[in-house]
Amino acid sequence: MIKRRIEADAAARLEHAPAVVLAGPRQVGKTTMAHALAEQREAVYLDLESETDRARLGEPELYFADHADELVILDEIHRAPGLFETLRGTIDRGRREGRGNGRFLLLGSAALDLLAQSGETLAGRVSFLELGPFDATEVGPEGLDRLWVRGGFPESFLASDDAASLRWRRDFIRTYLERDIPQLGPRIPAETLRRLWTMLAHQQGGLLNASQLARGLGVSGTTVGHYIDLMVDLLLVRRLAPRLSNAGKRMVRSPKVYVRDSGLVHALLGLADKEAVLGHPVAGGSWEGMAIESLAATAGEGAEASFYRTGGGAEIDLVLSWADGREWAIEVKRTLAPKLERGVRSALEDVRPERGFVVYPGSERFPLGAGVEAIGLAELCAELGG
Repeated sequence: MIKRRIEADAAARLEHAPAVVLAGPRQVGKTTMAHALAEQREAVYLDLESETDRARLGEPELYFADHADELVILDEIHRAPGLFETLRGTIDRGRREGRGNGRFLLLGSAALDLLAQSGETLAGRVSFLELGPFDATEVGPEGLDRLWVRGGFPESFLASDDAASLRWRRDFIRTYLERDIPQLGPRIPAETLRRLWTMLAHQQGGLLNASQLARGLGVSGTTVGHYIDLMVDLLLVRRLAPRLSNAGKRMVRSPKVYVRDSGLVHALLGLADKEAVLGHPVAGGSWEGMAIESLAATAGEGAEASFYRTGGGAEIDLVLSWADGREWAIEVKRTLAPKLERGVRSALEDVRPERGFVVYPGSERFPLGAGVEAIGLAELCAELGG
């Protein structure tokens, strides 16, 4: 078992909030974590995709009253948005009766923003957490190559060999396309969505060009936007916003788009192992995407992630900004001999971050000049998480 980085945070939030929402894609380990948290207290688990468990909630007020002294875990909560109103009344009654915190753990396969909209009736009563695939801090430096090639979904990462991992990822993609996405959104042809997903994988880390994607799919640009919105909501795609400057520069304003798990990128492109990935043009983009996912995850919910690019060629892959005004600029390079290139130097002069880094696959940490350090991915993630 690989211990998840946010498990202690989830346990702490249950001590200080009546309800905690744990969001993340399917098969990422939410249920496993929920059962680990349940071992620390009296708890009952309900899967809202199970007809039997849904029947137990035929009278939810009565059911919650019967389990008032237990942690109630509701899996796939987005399947029953009507429960949020009942949960609010139950939590408020519990507070009056001295049962304040640690009442409910809600698991969902949709984005935090979407769940927050559904659960707006729980304002002031719920804490939100996102659980993604494994990140660099969880697998350690020795596991980075496997994380890159197989991705961070537990069953893919921990598979007995690369072939078994690829089979799992292909099955995962097919299940999402044929079963999960049709249940969560408007009816979308599975083949159209697969083609879009594959096109995004080919362009991993590229600027979003909806009209170009639309021409390839034979649909409108607006339709492509709706499809990408859905995949962002399902935490399968990251839309990285540009950091805009007031310096009078001609800025790139389109977001960059990443398939969030590098293993899914490789499965969509039919790349079975590391040798196949190294021989494909997507290698640099998929390593960059893996690094950005790990860095954004360990930076925490208080950090806003963006990228910086001007029409003149100044560019930084990732800018992390905090509410107190701090900014870290991070360039990602899949080379053992990283250099501070001219475009990065120019971008650093524009952004003027508190700290600057070039992340690379090595383990040695050394200065590159201009206040910038070369650093390994796992080490920088650990520094962010600390």
